[in-house]
Amino acid sequence: MFGDMMGMMGKLKETQEKVTATKKRLDTVLLDEKSAEDAVQVTITANREIKKIEIDDSLLEDKDQLEDYLILTLNKAIEKATQVNETELAAVAKEGMPNIPGMDALLGK
Repeated sequence: MFGDMMGMMGKLKETQEKVTATKKRLDTVLLDEKSAEDAVQVTITANREIKKIEIDDSLLEDKDQLEDYLILTLNKAIEKATQVNETELAAVAKEGMPNIPGMDALLGK
């Protein structure tokens, strides 16, 4: 029993380290999102940090349209980054979960 507990604690610590490493790696994963007609282009990390925004000169004359394009494109970029982030972290976390009998049934797997 005690050995099992120590093994589980070690596995959890290892998983925590893997999660930390994955988060660091996701800082280097760049995702691009473009608006309609490529008028606005956004580059974001999988940790949802915006790295670059490019705006077509034609939008500089129409503030309202520029704001609309920015909002739509940024939201799409953030959504894409969130999906990548959650998928990667869930995979690492699931890999590190101890094998507890019946847990799959509780989680609906």
